[in-house]
Amino acid sequence: MGMKTKIALGAVVGIVVIGAVSANAGDGDGGSTGKDTSASADRQAGGAKDTGAGTGADAKPDAKADTKADTKADTGQETGKKASQAEQFKAFVKENGTAQEKEAVAHVTKVQGADDRNDIFDTADVYTDFTGGIMGEGTGPAKLIASAFADWRQSENGLVTVYDADGELLGNGQF
Repeated sequence: MGMKTKIALGAVVGIVVIGAVSANAGDGDGGSTGKDTSASADRQAGGAKDTGAGTGADAKPDAKADTKADTKADTGQETGKKASQAEQFKAFVKENGTAQEKEAVAHVTKVQGADDRNDIFDTADVYTDFTGGIMGEGTGPAKLIASAFADWRQSENGLVTVYDADGELLGNGQF
C-alpha cells in the first residue's frame, strides 16, 4: 500500500471517529458507550411485561421467548457461568445456521466487541484457526462467518472483521 493511500485511509478513519464522537455527544445520557446495552434490553423486556394486556398482546410471547433464549446463551447455563462471546456465537450458529456456516464457525477461536454496540460505528473481531491470510484457505469461510455474525448481532452501522490464526485479515462484512 502506497504512502498516499495510507494517508487517505487515515484521514477517512479520523473523519469517522470525529463523526462518531460528535454524534455520541448529543445523546443526553452523558455519551454512553453502549456497555449497558444488556441492562437496557432487560429494562425494555421488563417494561414490556408492565405495559398491560391491551396493546401488542401478539408480540409479547415472541419478545419473552427471545429474552429467554438470549439469557440462556448469555449465562452459559450448562457451565454455571457466563459463556464467552465465541461460545455464544457458536451456540447461535449451531441452532440457526446452515451446514456451511456451522462448518465455518467451528474454526472460530475468539470473538471480541460483539457486546459493545452503540449503533454509531460498531466493530467486532472474529479470530479463527485458519492460516495463510487472504490468500489462504480461510477466505471463503470468512464470508460465511461474517454472514452468520450478521444474523447473530444487528447494528445500524456495524463492521465485523474475520482474522486468521496469525492475526491476518481474511474478510469482513456488515452487521
